[in-house]
Amino acid sequence: EVQLVESGGGLVQAGGSLRLSCATSGFTFDDYAIGWFRQAPGKEREGVSCINSLDDPTYYSDSVKGRFTIFNDTAKNTVYLQMISLKPEDTAVYYCAAAFRYSAYDCPYPVGFGSWGRGTQVTVSS
Repeated sequence: EVQLVESGGGLVQAGGSLRLSCATSGFTFDDYAIGWFRQAPGKEREGVSCINSLDDPTYYSDSVKGRFTIFNDTAKNTVYLQMISLKPEDTAVYYCAAAFRYSAYDCPYPVGFGSWGRGTQVTVSS
């Protein structure tokens, strides 16, 4: 059974940092693209950043480029999202998702990601 479990969310002041973790199990890590998505109240789910274990470049949305970094630990089957210089507009529920043999550049299309975690809340106060 494919499982993704997010952790690391919380409340932080603007300008602060958080690191999200996505622990995965039940599938061959190297065969999947794994990404971070977020959804704020009243807004559509947005692809924030994606990575796969091939040599594809990682993807970042324009809104987080330069502030967020995605990286993986293949030994732990875990993907991380390091977030710095957080802004109030980064407030959302952050989800981790996986897609079989997807490119990281499929990130803008969350509907194609078939396995999802339950999300972790990130709140950035001004």
